[in-house]
Amino acid sequence: MTDLFDQVVEDRDPIKKIAAKIPGFKGYIERQDRREADKMLRTLISEKFEVHWKQIGVLQQDLASAGEIFFLDDLEKAAMKLQTFRDKIEHASYGYSGFFDALKIDEEELSKLYEFDLAFLNTEEEIERAIGNVETSIGTDGLEAAVRNLVTLSRGLIDQYEKRDEMVLTFETNEAEE
Repeated sequence: MTDLFDQVVEDRDPIKKIAAKIPGFKGYIERQDRREADKMLRTLISEKFEVHWKQIGVLQQDLASAGEIFFLDDLEKAAMKLQTFRDKIEHASYGYSGFFDALKIDEEELSKLYEFDLAFLNTEEEIERAIGNVETSIGTDGLEAAVRNLVTLSRGLIDQYEKRDEMVLTFETNEAEE
């Protein structure tokens, strides 16, 4: 995540670089940069999960063709969880719902948020492997376990997002009390 913020800062136009040196204006620029980095991260995560959502749709067709209709509902549950997560990430408002405002969240809190963001990307990799495992398990005794694993990971993703959202609300509550 820090790389995205650094990239946004490096890509500033010269006027923003000068304005960042004006007292009081720098915080505004940094907040805008963090929001831009945040938007880039959300877009990346959203795009990756959209690909996986589509892959599950193809898997459902493959299962139907192979006569493995028993698992279609479970795959649909996984697809719905991925779509729900993707929608939450894509449509979260700036500075809320897991996306930070640099003036309200200190560096330690921001670090915790970055850990959640990294966890989303790690979970994305696990889901990618789980989808591949379902695909290679079609027609084998391992299909049930592969589908169950994908569903479990998809459910966990929503739980993970909700924990991050709760953490941001805690940060905001702490800020209001200070």
